[in-house]
Amino acid sequence: MQAEATDLIEESGRIAGVRATTAAGPLEIRADLVVGADGRHSVVRERAGLEVENLGAPMDVLWFRLSKRPDDPATTMGRFDAGRIVVMLDRGDYWQLGYVIPKGSAAEMRAAGLDRFREGLAATTPFLRDRVDELRTWDDVKLLTVSVDRLRRWYRPGLLCIGDAAHAMSPVGGVGINLAIQDAVAAANRLATPLREGRVTLDDLEAVQQRRLLPTRVTQRLQVLTQRRLITRALAARQSFRAPLVVRLLDRFPGLARIPAWLVGIGIRPEHVLRVDEGDGGPVARRACRESTPGRSQS
Repeated sequence: MQAEATDLIEESGRIAGVRATTAAGPLEIRADLVVGADGRHSVVRERAGLEVENLGAPMDVLWFRLSKRPDDPATTMGRFDAGRIVVMLDRGDYWQLGYVIPKGSAAEMRAAGLDRFREGLAATTPFLRDRVDELRTWDDVKLLTVSVDRLRRWYRPGLLCIGDAAHAMSPVGGVGINLAIQDAVAAANRLATPLREGRVTLDDLEAVQQRRLLPTRVTQRLQVLTQRRLITRALAARQSFRAPLVVRLLDRFPGLARIPAWLVGIGIRPEHVLRVDEGDGGPVARRACRESTPGRSQS
């Protein structure tokens, strides 16, 4: 804990561990398998030299919070205006807000001043106008640099990347955490017995990637389509913005919302935890969870 991975240890063509920094000084950790789960700016995948396929993202997001009051709307929502998108997540006693901006425009917005940013926020979400001054400096606003990418190969001998380290997701749908947890479950199911027996092979690591590749591709494809057809159009609009037909249909027929809810909450390929027991014939994998439980999504 409280150690930051800074480099990989490579010996005879395989990854044998990591180098890290800690409050007590440098540290080396040896391992039969290094799992890179250090996010979209992964040091592990960079040091491993794994090839990244960039799928593109037209926006970045400014994240911040404002206080929540008893008479505020009670639901999570997204608000679209000409050239502006604001996403609001209800965190109980405060609002978590994402102000979507064109890719690379954060410096320009800061140069225009915090007052102008507050005014744009108030224009898009009028009920927050009386508390936008809670944003006192730009330090209260964090930049999320959005990227959508995936590794062509998630592994090397002695190394496996999962989650955003293997496939950075757009915040669209807030499904990044779901896929990361599903990756971890799939990896544990496949690798628990080989790790116990000290025989993890490239075939084992490839099997994890192959199992998780379809849901990754499908989810990212849906995210890219949403970015192109909804977010890019909204950010480029200079007058009143009309949502695409599919969005209007979801708004008109609430029952249809079950489809995106299923995609977000459960996904294309749900994973179930397996328990490895010692049976008469050796390790036996048994299902410990028979029912799929949707993961809690977040942006």
